[in-house]
Amino acid sequence: MTPASARARGRIDKQQAILDAAFVVFTHTGYAQARMDQIAAAAGVAKATVYSHFGDKEEVFRRAVRSLSDTALAANSAVVERLAEPGADLESLLLEVGGALVRCYCAPESRALRRLVCAEAGQFPDLPDLVDDVADRVGRALADRLARLALAGSLRIDDPDLAAAQWMALLTGPLRARQVFGDTSPSEAELDRVAAAAVRTFLAAFGP
Repeated sequence: MTPASARARGRIDKQQAILDAAFVVFTHTGYAQARMDQIAAAAGVAKATVYSHFGDKEEVFRRAVRSLSDTALAANSAVVERLAEPGADLESLLLEVGGALVRCYCAPESRALRRLVCAEAGQFPDLPDLVDDVADRVGRALADRLARLALAGSLRIDDPDLAAAQWMALLTGPLRARQVFGDTSPSEAELDRVAAAAVRTFLAAFGP
């Protein structure tokens, strides 16, 4: 790595450290009460460093939400991509993918992101669209994989977009209220039960 590329890498790493710290601060205090010196202290940098990278608190907030949204999108997309090679046992694969997707949905960072966006939507009305865009892109990727499985004869699906939306509803619906209002995370056993029930219902409707 050249000195220039090392400096660029270091700058990117420092920015990400600031964004990670900022997200924690915003989650615990809310946007209005969060201070730049708190963010700097949490990131282990000088307050001037935060300003030099992002300019002001609003930009830090928006970039922090965007960063967590991008991370959530990457995690969910990687899970959906497992459907690219279904193999002989489709039910087992759907259980694996469904279990991973429901864990992405219930991850502490994802839960905190949804709560933060809901709490600050009055001041930042465009932010819910950002989170919705993640769900839409994951849904489109899932629909594409389901369509390919239907073409291969593994599933009976006329509308892949609707089938993808219905499967995601089966996976997240039983947990939605707790994720919004509850204070405890579901156990691993409960997540497995939700995923298994979602797969059984999905295959009853769309299985070959």
